[in-house]
Amino acid sequence: MTVSDLIDGGLGPQAPAGPGQSPGLLRETAPAKINLFLHITGRRPDGYHLLDSLAVFAGVHDVISSEKAPELSLRLQGPFAASLTADNLVLRAARVVGAVARLTLEKNLPVASGIGGGSADAAATLRLLASGMSSAELERVAAGLGADVPVCLASAPRRMAGVGEVLKPAPGLPGFGLALVNPGVGVATQDVFRRYGGAFSQPAALPAGWNSAAAMAADLRALRNDLEAPAIGLAAVIGEVLAALRATEKCLLARMSGSGATCFALFETPALAAEAASACARPGWWCWGGASHGGGGFTGVAAGP
Repeated sequence: MTVSDLIDGGLGPQAPAGPGQSPGLLRETAPAKINLFLHITGRRPDGYHLLDSLAVFAGVHDVISSEKAPELSLRLQGPFAASLTADNLVLRAARVVGAVARLTLEKNLPVASGIGGGSADAAATLRLLASGMSSAELERVAAGLGADVPVCLASAPRRMAGVGEVLKPAPGLPGFGLALVNPGVGVATQDVFRRYGGAFSQPAALPAGWNSAAAMAADLRALRNDLEAPAIGLAAVIGEVLAALRATEKCLLARMSGSGATCFALFETPALAAEAASACARPGWWCWGGASHGGGGFTGVAAGP
């Protein structure tokens, strides 16, 4: 299987140029990754923590564009471009597959925010540029770029284990809405893990699937994100975000994603999620609400900062 098989099998074709764009331009989206729960289950001898998580993807994303060029380059644009360094995971992914292209990263997702933005960008770059690689080669390259890059490669719901690189099928998911809120602060993953001092958790026992968002949220409420408390210890505003989400109408569950600081809430429909995101808007906060990636035609709404 090649990267083209992955694209044809579920990610959709690379988007051609739109009106006014170069006919040689190709585009790939990089959806935000959301950890519906995250248990720390152990620690390897090298110090890396082991985890158990259920990852889904939101309908909001960064965009990677590629044009033919004599040398590799990257242009940054979008509301969060200023938060990035010029030499980031997009260029690392391009270099590791030997690509030469003029790349553009439209950075719509907050940086260092627990929703896998950099990993999603790297995965989208691989899908865009590594068309001749087998799936085994691609998975090896993805794992070498970062623990979250393999799950972002397919951008589809997955059960995660190991340090994030061990992927298994997710339970069957119902339709649901997602609201995302980031308070405009970054928390470094290594700092959050360094503060984690709790006992290790057991892997979750999940059903084969859920027939409603309410049933899914009920089961997820019995689980947790083990990194939430240490992240709040670093950035107390995360607790304020969670309180704002939990106060919205018809919120089924609110929790931090990954190592933070972005938090999410689940709703029965994307429209309810969009209303909640609007209700949570504060100066300096980034808010988005809508459908999960591949979850329907509702594109969602975003606000700030």
